[in-house]
Amino acid sequence: MSVRVSTVPEINRPGVGVVKVSTWRVGTPERQCAAVDAISGAWRSRDWPDGGLLSYSVLVGEDGESLLHYSQWRDETAYQDFVRTGRDERNAEIDAAVPGIERLGLASYELYRSGEPAEGDTRVPGCVVIVDVEFEGPDPARQRAWTDTVFAALDHDPYERSGGIAAHFHASTDGTRVLNYAEWENAEGHIEALNSPGDGVGSSTEQWEKVQNFPGLAGSTVKRYTPAISLAGG
Repeated sequence: MSVRVSTVPEINRPGVGVVKVSTWRVGTPERQCAAVDAISGAWRSRDWPDGGLLSYSVLVGEDGESLLHYSQWRDETAYQDFVRTGRDERNAEIDAAVPGIERLGLASYELYRSGEPAEGDTRVPGCVVIVDVEFEGPDPARQRAWTDTVFAALDHDPYERSGGIAAHFHASTDGTRVLNYAEWENAEGHIEALNSPGDGVGSSTEQWEKVQNFPGLAGSTVKRYTPAISLAGG
């Protein structure tokens, strides 16, 4: 099977049973570019894995040293089959081109809820903001309740964030985290939203206070990325 190349994945594509998210530290902007080129070469020179992998995307960190990997799989079994049969040879080729990559862990998620673009909005994301939220111990019901509280806050927010396109909330399969894959037109739009009244993206409202002081919330991080490449079977 051939490989189709685009810039961003279709987050709500059908058939996705599990999403894998990981980070690589490569060190410099030049090595970020070299690693993306090596990833593209390693994947496009081989047949697409049969059946289970739906998409594989790489984003470049604004920090100048990291890459975010976002892959969509039919199920966990499909991912484990790929680990046994296809991952090592690709990584070996990438490591030969860019020695010294640090692989900083892998987490599994299921997409829970999305705030989709408005009808007719055809903008392509130029920036992806990853909001990684951690809770005090596993609790799937709490993951969903916190996410629903965010959507309630957004519905009552008086400040319009014109640079935002969509937000996709993923619940980790271990019950401890929520990851928001937020698509923005560009980084400037997100920076403008951060500078609006309130604490981060979110006005000073009662609803946002509930989000920020949610029981069991341990902390969160916010990082910006630029979409680099998204691959899928063709």
